[in-house]
Amino acid sequence: MTTGILGGGQLGRMLALAGYPLGLHCRFLDPAPQVPVTPLAAHLQGAYDDEATLQRFVEGLSVVTYEFENVPVTAAHWLAAYIPVYPPPQALAAAQDRLSEKTLFQRLGIPTSPFMPVTTEAELSAAVATLGLPAVLKTRRLGYDGKGQYVLRAQTDVAHAWAASGGVPLLLEGLVPFERELSLVAVRGRDGQTVFYPVVENHHRDGILRLSIAPAPGWTPALQAHAEGYVCHLLDTLQYVGVLTVEFFQCGDALLANEMAPRVHNSGHWTIEGAETSQFENHLRAVTGLPLGAPTARGYSAMLNIIGCLPPSRAVLAVPGAHLHLYDKTPRPGRKLGHVTLRHNDPNALRRQLTQLCEAHPAWRHHKP
Repeated sequence: MTTGILGGGQLGRMLALAGYPLGLHCRFLDPAPQVPVTPLAAHLQGAYDDEATLQRFVEGLSVVTYEFENVPVTAAHWLAAYIPVYPPPQALAAAQDRLSEKTLFQRLGIPTSPFMPVTTEAELSAAVATLGLPAVLKTRRLGYDGKGQYVLRAQTDVAHAWAASGGVPLLLEGLVPFERELSLVAVRGRDGQTVFYPVVENHHRDGILRLSIAPAPGWTPALQAHAEGYVCHLLDTLQYVGVLTVEFFQCGDALLANEMAPRVHNSGHWTIEGAETSQFENHLRAVTGLPLGAPTARGYSAMLNIIGCLPPSRAVLAVPGAHLHLYDKTPRPGRKLGHVTLRHNDPNALRRQLTQLCEAHPAWRHHKP
């Protein structure tokens, strides 16, 4: 059985690795000639919106999925006329446009930060007057890892942000005072079977995820059920198949949905070593119609991203319980090059491991617990 995957980055690489033990093979479509999946699986180089390329890509496949959400929805719809495509194209469309995403949350009664669409400088001024400052101005499309976001703290920031945005469609969101950032990774199968991983706590810097801790410190069944209720509503409404991740702001007892990702997610990388079944294996199980695996955590886990420059492998692997994952990418500032996962049955021992690991790489030292 061969699964087609749009995108050939590190998420695709980890999907391919998860598929081999199950006898599942992957074929990737990506415009770049050399991508992280190239050494591991069949890689067709070509444009996502070229019908001749899509026709070559789809031949012999049993299902198509994607490893990032910024592929053209038109390509997903074109492929869906020939073969099952999961997650469904309507989920992809909602996640690509921040206004559509926020409107979906609002329609389903899922709390989110206040927002207003902006297409002109006058509309931006009116939105600022309504929502107040501080606020965050975001491009509606193609924003990830902090790209396309401008924090407005004073009136002088407003004109600068408008000029920097280039006049593309925008969304202004009220800046919510939150206690911490959380995420929930869920998986829904073709038959509607649904499983949830434990809620995790995430730490970002410059808009990029740096550290995830699973389960989230202070995790309770009530917190888990609270998040699951919102995500389950999304899954059922969208008739979703595959992994869906929703990021939340925790504000006291309230959870505010920030954004959703219709794919495997960086905050779920810990599941490779830290759960009975990884998010990558479960995504493939879901889209191919196999029974889902247990999402149960194996003790406590922490995941540190490797951003911009590589740490010395010897120093990382000298930390007991450290699992190093490199993506075969050329280092450059702000680029995700890999991650390290730690796992332990004792949360205090995990903290000690994390302290030791943070000494292995200068970029990690501010994450010391």
